[in-house]
Amino acid sequence: MTDPQPPLPRAPVVRTVGTAGMLVSFGDRLSEAANRAALAFRAAVEGEGWDGVEETSSSLVSAYVRFDPLHLSHTHLRQQLEALLRRQDWYAADLPTGRRFWRIPTVFGTDLAPQLGQAAQAAGLSEAEAIASLTQARVRVQTIGFAAGQPYLGELPKDWDIPRQTALTKRIPVGALAVAIRQLVLFSVETPTGWQHVGQTAIRLFQPEAAEPFLLRPGDEVQFVPTDAETLTAMRDDPHGGAECEAIP
Repeated sequence: MTDPQPPLPRAPVVRTVGTAGMLVSFGDRLSEAANRAALAFRAAVEGEGWDGVEETSSSLVSAYVRFDPLHLSHTHLRQQLEALLRRQDWYAADLPTGRRFWRIPTVFGTDLAPQLGQAAQAAGLSEAEAIASLTQARVRVQTIGFAAGQPYLGELPKDWDIPRQTALTKRIPVGALAVAIRQLVLFSVETPTGWQHVGQTAIRLFQPEAAEPFLLRPGDEVQFVPTDAETLTAMRDDPHGGAECEAIP
């Protein structure tokens, strides 16, 4: 007689999404552990190479699996996912291999990033303290979303648990760095936003002509390095905007 399988914890939760998707959620709100689990589990599903699985992706706290229901049934895929979930504590799992550490030159404040002062005030910091906090933080690309190649990065220190604005900023430029709810967003498109514009980079996050159109990947780590406006202008001809990266061992 075989030992019974241990019960799954309340989270993660496996849900059916439409006719050809399954979603594995590791929490109902963002946390370092839930994001770690989503990234690690998505990579593990990829590594399994299951027949019938056509695509995987991850969000802030979930991993999504798209499959061919004519080749792989919902029931069988759910069983495979639940068996994989039982293999280890995904909240404490190692992050996937192949991640990079990026240093991205950034102008903070000035007319290039005019909301630094109000964001710093909301965080209870001076502008100098805000810049120090944001440039010392080494943040993870938690997910790519909203626009092509656009990363959500975090988590920042608790001082930065500030709300989004109630009114939209009409325009935030490509390469803008914005903050709210202990996260940073690095914008890949020009768009309205409720996030507060605190920094400006020259990086091109979406490069459709490249072999890998999205410059950053979920799981990569980023540090924003202060620079000045003149230096930033000189970096605009570089698709990486002066950013440098190295492999994370």
